[in-house]
Amino acid sequence: MTRPLSTLAAVVAATVALTLVPVSAQPPQVRRPADQVFRAAVEMVSLNVTVTDQKHHYLTDLDSKDFSIFEDGAKQEIAYFNRTTLPIALSLLLDTSASMESRMTTAQDAAIGFARKLRPQDLAQVVDFDTRVEILQSFTTDAAALETAIRNTTAGGSTSMYNALYISLKELVKVQAKSDDDVRRRAVVLLSDGEDTSSLVTYEEVLDLAKRSATTIYTIGLQSRETSISKGFREAEFVLRQLAQETGGRAFFPQRAEDLTAIYGEIADELASQYVIGYASTNPKRDGAWRRLNVLVGRQGTTARTKRGYFAPVS
Repeated sequence: MTRPLSTLAAVVAATVALTLVPVSAQPPQVRRPADQVFRAAVEMVSLNVTVTDQKHHYLTDLDSKDFSIFEDGAKQEIAYFNRTTLPIALSLLLDTSASMESRMTTAQDAAIGFARKLRPQDLAQVVDFDTRVEILQSFTTDAAALETAIRNTTAGGSTSMYNALYISLKELVKVQAKSDDDVRRRAVVLLSDGEDTSSLVTYEEVLDLAKRSATTIYTIGLQSRETSISKGFREAEFVLRQLAQETGGRAFFPQRAEDLTAIYGEIADELASQYVIGYASTNPKRDGAWRRLNVLVGRQGTTARTKRGYFAPVS
């Protein structure tokens, strides 16, 4: 039976907890106050679900009865369902390494166009990364402030993409709901043109952190004729695909900077078309094990996409 909106804060706020695992290296540095560790018991599992038809059009007219959720093969009972687009907390990550210099203005224009699509109730921050990671604009609903931050990015240095993701995921956890009206989906939109070359944390550590979060990651790997055939970019492509697939997002690999505007537009459309579905797991074990998720839609020719799973709570 579907629960009323008044349960939304409890359902989403009690979603899979973000348990920060120790890292072998020192955490990447950023000019912000010390990060807080978020700990909470997991009573409900919340999913951001995107549904498309065979022509890749988003379907937004489904009801809870159209969905079936399976956790490790066991069907779950839907406790909460919402097809009204919830506001988002978004981290916009921009690669400003030296290799981006010739395409920086085009990338800025595309990112600004994306920021302008955000609604007044949406929060967003701007993070740029090269050798260092810098939060150019903290979370705000001010579109003009976001645009100024994006326009102020400059290219130079190496690529510390994993550091940027690590920091952004932790920053998003701090955006917590204080009421039903303040509940938000979390998303990261990452633009990079190559492999990580200077991060202190590893890909495995970032992937683990992403899988423990309730954040959907969209990745854009901007190619060129030279980089698309390089071993480094092939490795970067694998990383970007994996981060998106594990969290229910999408990965894009344009060969021209001019394609970025359309890609950012696709991401904006998807964020505006998602369902939020919550359930209480029938598995009582609190063993920290990985639980595989599968969402099916009872309408022919449709595909549902969400995160691949989550880690069970630990007693």
